[in-house]
Amino acid sequence: QEQLVESGGGLVQAGGSLRLSCAASGRTLSSYIMGWFRQAPGKEREVVAAISRSGVLIYYADSVKGRFTIVRDNARNTVHLQMNSLKPEDTAVYYCAAASGYWTRRFYPSDYDSWGQGTQVTVSS
Repeated sequence: QEQLVESGGGLVQAGGSLRLSCAASGRTLSSYIMGWFRQAPGKEREVVAAISRSGVLIYYADSVKGRFTIVRDNARNTVHLQMNSLKPEDTAVYYCAAASGYWTRRFYPSDYDSWGQGTQVTVSS
C-alpha cells in the first residue's frame, strides 16, 4: 500500500524550530515533485515549499522564505522541512504531498496526487 507519513510536529515557542519528515512506503519519491502544505483552522490549504525530483529546483512561499528549508533524500525515500524562527501564524496542520506532473504545476493542492495524514504544528507566543 502506497502512503506518505509525516512526523515531527509539536508545540514550540515562537522563535523555535521544528523539523518535519515525510517518509514514503510503496512508492519511490524520486519520481515525484514533493511539496509541503499547511492548513490553519478556517483557512484554505496553502503550499509552503516544493522541491523538484532531483532537488535542484526549490520553491518557497513568501511567508516562509528565509526561515524554512525543504530537502529531500531520495536514497532514504524521505523529504524534510526544517522550520526555524517559527511564528504563531505558522500554526497549522502540515501535510506532505507528491505530484507526478510538471514543475510548473506545484502551487495548488489539485496539482498533487497523494497526501500524508498531516502533523500538527503549534507555535505559542
